[in-house]
Amino acid sequence: MSTQGLLTIYNRRCVSVADIPLLDVGKFASTLASSVGRGWRIVSLFGVSEDARTLRLCAVLANDDSGLLGATCAVVGQEFSALSTSCRQAGRFEREIAEQCGAIPRGHPSLKPLRRHPPDHAPSEWILRPKDREDFPFDVVHGDEVHEVAVGPVHAGIIEPGHFRFQAHGEEVLSLEIMLGYQHRGVERLLEGSERGKAVLVAESIAGDTVIGHTSAFCGAIEALARSHKTPRAQTIRGIALELERLANHIGDLGALSGDVAYQSPAAFFGRLRGECLNLLMTISGNRYGRGLIRPGGVLFDISPTMVSEVVRRVERLREEVRPVARLLFENASVQSRFDGVGVVSAEQCRANGYVGIVARSCRVPRDVRHDFAYGVYRYAQIPVATAWSGDVYARAIVRWLEVQRSMEFILEQLAALPRGEVLVDCGALRPSEFVVALEEGWRGEIAHIVMTDAAGHILRHKVVDPSFHNWSAVSAAMPGNQISDFPLCNKSFNLSYAGHDL
Repeated sequence: MSTQGLLTIYNRRCVSVADIPLLDVGKFASTLASSVGRGWRIVSLFGVSEDARTLRLCAVLANDDSGLLGATCAVVGQEFSALSTSCRQAGRFEREIAEQCGAIPRGHPSLKPLRRHPPDHAPSEWILRPKDREDFPFDVVHGDEVHEVAVGPVHAGIIEPGHFRFQAHGEEVLSLEIMLGYQHRGVERLLEGSERGKAVLVAESIAGDTVIGHTSAFCGAIEALARSHKTPRAQTIRGIALELERLANHIGDLGALSGDVAYQSPAAFFGRLRGECLNLLMTISGNRYGRGLIRPGGVLFDISPTMVSEVVRRVERLREEVRPVARLLFENASVQSRFDGVGVVSAEQCRANGYVGIVARSCRVPRDVRHDFAYGVYRYAQIPVATAWSGDVYARAIVRWLEVQRSMEFILEQLAALPRGEVLVDCGALRPSEFVVALEEGWRGEIAHIVMTDAAGHILRHKVVDPSFHNWSAVSAAMPGNQISDFPLCNKSFNLSYAGHDL
């Protein structure tokens, strides 16, 4: 079904590439702008090379209220009129297109390098690419007593590299600009050029703390193109693994937030409990991060009755142990004073910029792929969407705590009613000239793997969008008006992936 320039599609259901509307670039721009104005948001906007001088722009949009996805495309040359002049959400995607494909969005409001690495295709006329990669064109605020503070890319903790440039007046932050790209590995090219057995290993390595989320999305796209139908048992095991991954990361983040406000007791307890969740993943997969569990067609390892009893016992113990630690954190007045009102992201900013995951749900925007675009086991066992209203550090923390409780209940329910059957079925050749979008609700938010095949059934384009791609600009939006000393706490409350963004 095609309406107003969009072909209606569904999560993990293939369509023919020929059925996607091919619009002229003016109509393409107006379709994006009008759709976003009606409540849709951009899931992805990317380029597919047609030949040496032309590029197919493909857009995937989502309507969270209706559970529908939409696809449309346009063919452009080496330059095109910037879509971001009428649709703000297109801005970061256009910067990526310029780096990956060499097509220049003329009139872009801030055409800077998105990632700190040599572009895949460097157009000779793109003068905004610095000859020296250290010479990034940062925005500068001028005024009396305004100063600049540079943080990173090497940080005090054992974290990934990223550079943060503050413009400040005294301790008050006026603006924050973030330069990433130090973790670029060419993930999409690797996924497109590797045979399936190697490509799944690449998917597991996109973001080291989101192994289950990215591998599930990758396999979901491959399975759809191969018409491979997982068994209910395999779907349930995948759901259990995904929620264990969510538990480990949310509990770890609550501990890290405790540490950032020097509240060491819950920091220590949450840290230990995070380890319990990782050990549960190791119990069912043999790896603390779930590597090797999920493969096209299902999962490699079954959960035996003995393992079910063991996991149930340990999750029930975790549930009892984590509650008093959460009370220790959330009922402390000094913690509340440090969390309240810091790093606010409003619902209006969220809708305008297309934020996803915890960032959206903490400001009353209930976006959750498990609910809005249900797939796998979530079609039959939905988890209530956890939301908060204030959009600050406290809201992001409380959403994590709500999701921890609901994920534990989900795991226990699914283990009690684990379907019978095989856990792995055949996953054959991919269908030719087809297009599929596989969305997954990772612990940070929406993960998208979009795959297009050519006439021979080979992968022509594999586009990956980690939730961090959408949400890094939220960190910049949250900092102005706060103190520089609030930055570690604010940044940790988002806990975005550098590698997931840099690809």
